[in-house]
Amino acid sequence: MKSVWLLLPLAPAILAQGVNDTLLWGPYRPNLYFGLRPRIPQSLMTGLMWFGTQDYQSITRTRHACDQGDGLSGYTWTEYDTRQGGVQVLHDTPNNVKITTEFLKVPGGDHGGSWAARVKGEPLNPDLPSRISTIFYFGLEGIGGLEMETDEDDNGIEGEIKLTGSTPELDDFTLRVVDGPNNTVVTEGPHAHVFEDRLGKTQFFGQPIPAGNMWQAREVLLRAIIVRAQEVIAPYQDPKMGVPDPSFVLHLPNDVFTGSNLFAYQKFFEGAFEFDVFYESASSKQKLSSSTLDHGIPALTTSYDQRFQSVFPYPSDYPPEKQESLEAFSKAITSNLVAGVGYFYGTSIVDRKFSYEWDEDENHVEGDGDESGAKLTEPKALLTATPSRSFFPRGFYWDEGFHLLHIGQWDNDFSLEILKDWIDLIDDDGWVAREQILGEEARSKVPDEFQTQVPNYANPPTLTMAVTAFISRVKAASSGLTDQALGMGGAQIPIFDSQLPTSGVESRYLQSPELALEFLKSIYKPLKRHYDWFRRTQRGQIKQYSRVARSRTEGYRWRGRSELHVLTSGMDDYPRGPPHAGELHLDLISWMAFFSRTMREIAGFVGEKEDEISFGEIENAILQNIEDLHWSESEQMYCDVNVDDDDESYHVCHKGYLSLFPFMLSLLPPTSPHLGAILDLLRDPNHLWSPYGLRSLSASHPEFGQGENYWKGPIWVQMNYLALSALHKQYDPMTGEGKRSHPFTGWTSLVAMILAEKY
Repeated sequence: MKSVWLLLPLAPAILAQGVNDTLLWGPYRPNLYFGLRPRIPQSLMTGLMWFGTQDYQSITRTRHACDQGDGLSGYTWTEYDTRQGGVQVLHDTPNNVKITTEFLKVPGGDHGGSWAARVKGEPLNPDLPSRISTIFYFGLEGIGGLEMETDEDDNGIEGEIKLTGSTPELDDFTLRVVDGPNNTVVTEGPHAHVFEDRLGKTQFFGQPIPAGNMWQAREVLLRAIIVRAQEVIAPYQDPKMGVPDPSFVLHLPNDVFTGSNLFAYQKFFEGAFEFDVFYESASSKQKLSSSTLDHGIPALTTSYDQRFQSVFPYPSDYPPEKQESLEAFSKAITSNLVAGVGYFYGTSIVDRKFSYEWDEDENHVEGDGDESGAKLTEPKALLTATPSRSFFPRGFYWDEGFHLLHIGQWDNDFSLEILKDWIDLIDDDGWVAREQILGEEARSKVPDEFQTQVPNYANPPTLTMAVTAFISRVKAASSGLTDQALGMGGAQIPIFDSQLPTSGVESRYLQSPELALEFLKSIYKPLKRHYDWFRRTQRGQIKQYSRVARSRTEGYRWRGRSELHVLTSGMDDYPRGPPHAGELHLDLISWMAFFSRTMREIAGFVGEKEDEISFGEIENAILQNIEDLHWSESEQMYCDVNVDDDDESYHVCHKGYLSLFPFMLSLLPPTSPHLGAILDLLRDPNHLWSPYGLRSLSASHPEFGQGENYWKGPIWVQMNYLALSALHKQYDPMTGEGKRSHPFTGWTSLVAMILAEKY
């Protein structure tokens, strides 16, 4: 198909100047078991579906989106490199099949390169039947066209399938689906002779899909299969005749409607199988073949292993007999984190007027005049890691800073792409939603009561950790320069080890101080606006309750809490006092000290000297108020603050992660008189210490393990990482090893950095 889009105005540039084209494509539909798309708002996307054909019921459990209810015993990217691709293994026990997906990026041309994918399967138990139908589809949204070049046949297609397409951003491209050499199809079964003309062929379907509905491809395709199956099976109602084998009936209808932008190709296999999918960008002028994957995937896995050992080396003092298993685990969680990055585009639901009664006395967020009620925003785009492909396949602010610590260690420049997308979400008021539920597909995974975002609700500003980590890597890479030359005078201690290879394509911003400075300048103003929003909207009350503190302004309170939860804090059900406008929250003021320190550091780096001084003054005031307002001498711990019925201020003390915040964020100097009490609490097995890591709440607390038991005892890896980082970097070293974690891909991946002692 010759592109006609040269006649149209050029679309906005998708790839920023100098960004490596190999980051355009990826498995950026992480909610699917295997779904590829480019980082383009409306463009080409793919998806894999499969079901068993051992019976007629299996089609109702067709696999497509990651779902715990599917009963898969695991789906894991064993290797994934942001620039090259990777390998994923899925164990579908109910259908007795192990499916491996291989994805290989092929650079070249002017439009993001080409790629090749291989889907192969084999029985998990070779002594049992393994009969699988796969469907691989291509969908195109937005401006462009997609056509099937292979001739249609009512009985299906033999051999290679070819499509051509074009969009303004991708220009011309070709898609091909090619069978492997040793596939076995189902040819025997009841009434096989009736269907012999269709057996062993690829069934197909093409249909127009309205804009924004491509994510519902599974339902569209299953409906087409079932409607046809009802017609085919109608003559076999007599029980004496028996019904045909499901492999002969559950077929796509082999129709292509005019104007189709969804094309699907269905295959039927018995036992082991394999097929390849090729996307060839016309500008690359490179023909791909199965040998591309035959040679490319082994080379990818070899280079991945070598680079992993360089970036996350196995410590010499760890048990050598555990090296293989621990490295395999670290590789898998790193790969799952990076391959779990998604590209999302769509509207959000925002209610600018909602508030709880204890928040109503605060200044409202300006922006929408007197409008009230939930409203749809303009569509936005976001590249982000995801905490869980099945439960939380979307962006979470609280999680993302931790994700970026790990991703930045593996691929610095890719982490900056993600960070920049998050920074771009900061609105004119300085707010960014704590959950990024962009579009109908994302909303379909979220209960109605959690879909609406409120612009005076915050989340821990963990993106500042990613900024601090980047500056630390720049400093390490430019070790020949002085701190003053880098604008790093008085920099805070990084929360991870910044030593990593800086010579690859993943590290261009580390190789060039000029690029690093340009990036930090580009995010400085919106990040400062975000900082000002925090100080304006989350400020707490000090003088109203005659609290004694050196600063009369630096107190903070999470907005948007309920009676039992402070979801905005990230520690949802952690024990707190009752809701009150006079509350002060220890974790939030600690985050604000860290945020102030980060802003001081960036201001110094980009030459904003007056801002640097101002941020330093605010930081010092906050640190003083942490001591004045939140330290309980009687309890020997840091605490929240609340107000009783007599309007008297009192401490709310619950031993757990909250008590450690000034320590975990490295806000306390090694000479702090309170450090000993904190370390005593940390290492006490009756409270936080366990063989598996630090508990979120003291084992002696009356609420330990009660209720939802989310932050009332369970061990969270990211908090243990912060504690180990603080011990490693600022205080006396202390031995610790994470051995158990909550099933969150994002946070859990920090175990790889713990094992490599990268703090």
